[in-house]
Order: sequence, then C-alpha cells, then structure tokens
Amino acid sequence: MHRAPGRQAPGAVTPPPAEPDAAGPSPPQLVLAFDFGRRRIGVACGDTLSRSASPLAAVSNTAAGPSWSAVDSLMRVWRPDLIVVGLPYNADGSESAMSGHARDFSDELARRYALPVRLVDERYSSLEAGSRLRAERESGARKRRVTKTDVDAAAACVILERWFFDST
Repeated sequence: MHRAPGRQAPGAVTPPPAEPDAAGPSPPQLVLAFDFGRRRIGVACGDTLSRSASPLAAVSNTAAGPSWSAVDSLMRVWRPDLIVVGLPYNADGSESAMSGHARDFSDELARRYALPVRLVDERYSSLEAGSRLRAERESGARKRRVTKTDVDAAAACVILERWFFDST
C-alpha cells in the first residue's frame, strides 16, 4: 500500500528525533590576537567562521607593563571568546629572551579576563607583516606610509591567521 510522504501506518512508532552531532560544527568565536613586544603590543581581531584577521591597534608597553586600561577597553568593545598570543622563538626553535615575558602576559590575560589563551609561534611575523604592508603601499592599495604601530597590528593578524590555519 502506498502512503503519502510524512504519513505513518496506524500503530507505527515514530522514532525520536536525531540527537545533535556532538562532533558537529561549533559556533563561531570572536578571537583577539596579541603580538607582544617590548614597546608595543599589536592587536588584531578575527572570527572562526570567516577565518580572517583584521588589525586593530597597538597597545603601549613599558618596563612597568602593558597599558592594561587600553587592553581593558579592547576587551570591553570586542568581547572575545578566545585570546591568541604570539610566542617568540629563536630561529632554531628554542625559546627567546622574550618568550618568558610573552608567557607572563598571556597568563595575566587569562587571569584578568577568564578566557582561554592559546600561544602561537610568532617567528618572523613582524617581517611578514612588514612585507605585506610594503607591498600594499607599492601597489597603491595603501595610501599612507607604514608605521611601526601598523606593523605591530599587522603582525598580530599574521599570528591569528597562523592560529586559524593550525587549529583545523
């Protein structure tokens, strides 16, 4: 006997709805990335859906520590789900003198904002960022000169893009 779609025979048991797949796609997350430096900390944002990064700013850093009020402001405005921090390594893969400072910074971010923090190898991120910015300037896509602050924020983009690439 032929039945119309969606109609059941009398007495048939309807199966329960399928459980959502636990391994299914996770909801998109907003991510802030930091390129830790002695004088400035570059900042970029991106999301796990588009997997793209955009430069935001550079936060000042001194011997007394980062401008936490500037970081607080960025955290309030962007409300990230996750933080990525570049971890500086030497060319041979060993930790650099700055690695401990970057780790301390990442630990403080986790403590202050109660968010997960991921560390990413940042080797040559500033060089890559500078090359990208100079190429934009030479092509005419960038009208103004490239500043150190621009390079720091663009390096944070490189770090975030690396995390996107490595996290899949």
